[in-house]
Amino acid sequence: MEFTLDEMREHLAALEARIGEACKIAGRNRESVKLVWVSKFHPAEAVENAIALGATDFGENRVQEAELKFSEPRTAKDGSRVRCHVIGPVQSNKLKKAALVADCIHSIASIEAVEKLEKVCAAAANGQGKVLDILFQVNAGEEETKSGLDVHEAEAFLEDLEKRAGAAVDGKSENFPHLRFRGLMTIGKNTGVPEDSRECFAFLRGLRDKFLAKGGAFAKFDQLSMGMTLDLEVAIEEGSTMIRVGTALFGERDYSKPVNDPA
Repeated sequence: MEFTLDEMREHLAALEARIGEACKIAGRNRESVKLVWVSKFHPAEAVENAIALGATDFGENRVQEAELKFSEPRTAKDGSRVRCHVIGPVQSNKLKKAALVADCIHSIASIEAVEKLEKVCAAAANGQGKVLDILFQVNAGEEETKSGLDVHEAEAFLEDLEKRAGAAVDGKSENFPHLRFRGLMTIGKNTGVPEDSRECFAFLRGLRDKFLAKGGAFAKFDQLSMGMTLDLEVAIEEGSTMIRVGTALFGERDYSKPVNDPA
């Protein structure tokens, strides 16, 4: 059952206290960590309540659900435009829809997906084009149930991407001019022990730093999407710039009534 607005306000305050304390321990500013409200399986009314509490960024796993909630522009409490993040794996046949509704896709893990997204974004807005932020998902915990680039192949993948991008200046490349390579995403280990994820979070930070330092196509490669409700403190200590939190903010999801997501 979803939280009421007052319950959401209470839980947000508790979450902000955790984030603030983690930032203090890590010697970071609170503003350096973006909170992405994971609204999957929650209704549009819950999104409206979140916006009323100051939410600006929302994460959706299913493309169909993202379309239903965020195809029409929404305005945040601070006057900015609400941003939609597609955070789940996207099938090839749904990349077009994902590219059109999302401001950022966190789960890219193939050159083919990058190439398709470039074509879609180039043709968007009646040929005027759209610039899309993308992050590359790495299975840093090496778990069979997780999607993403193999941890041992991620660096080679990014090096290949750099070559394919061609000439690049300040994050804009010759061959992918409608895509901004913004960073990396991973999901912590599913052990129930936050500390178990520290090594994979640190690995991701090191990989991000290496490619950010290259500049060119990776000049904007400054984001790390890692950390959820259980392990957000460890993620923040290891440099996360985006944490993805759902149930702790919205309440329990009703999985018996999933949003239809046809092929």
